[in-house]
Amino acid sequence: MTAPKTYDVASDSEAALAAACAAVAVGEVIVLPTDTVYGVGADAFNADAVAALLAAKRRGRDMPPPVLVAETAMVRALASGVDEAVLALGEAFWPGPLTLILAAPPSLHVDLGDRGDTIAVRVPDHDFTRELLRRTGPLAVSSANVSGQEAALTASDAAEQLDDAVSVYLDAGPTSGPVPSTIVDLSGPTPRLLRAGRLSVAEINAVVPGLLPDEPDASA
Repeated sequence: MTAPKTYDVASDSEAALAAACAAVAVGEVIVLPTDTVYGVGADAFNADAVAALLAAKRRGRDMPPPVLVAETAMVRALASGVDEAVLALGEAFWPGPLTLILAAPPSLHVDLGDRGDTIAVRVPDHDFTRELLRRTGPLAVSSANVSGQEAALTASDAAEQLDDAVSVYLDAGPTSGPVPSTIVDLSGPTPRLLRAGRLSVAEINAVVPGLLPDEPDASA
């Protein structure tokens, strides 16, 4: 791999998009902005590229990355059991900081790690990144940091940690902050909150009443 290149999204978004798409097409790893933190991404359908992503983070296969897509409609191509609850949550919170773990159909040939028969999906609230996803298709994306280190809020933060394990850095300025997306597991018979994040249980239950157990009242 040649030395990584950084592209300023604000000054030349087309050059940034072209470089990122070219890198993804040949199985390389990129850093991209999201609505929460910077992410490190690769072609979700290229097992070697996903392996390179995990290696860049020094993360094992036991923590498979979620998949980012440009539109809620694309989730149907990746997951089975997209029911009224999923569609209601997507309508309310996508694009936005909600990651859903859904059942994956047997026909889905992706190797993201040891994910079992599930897949985690999200539509990020970032215009540039959604345009990138329209051009590349689904990307496996995890926070752009070495596992156990602070999440990167700028492209330079990501470069300090990941260096030449990434071929293209897309610099869109600072992201909004370190609080991650909320993760809800809808793959089984009982919905579960796996990670508290920007969306509260109350906000989720306001869309699908009774989906998750109420959070304890901190003031009690």
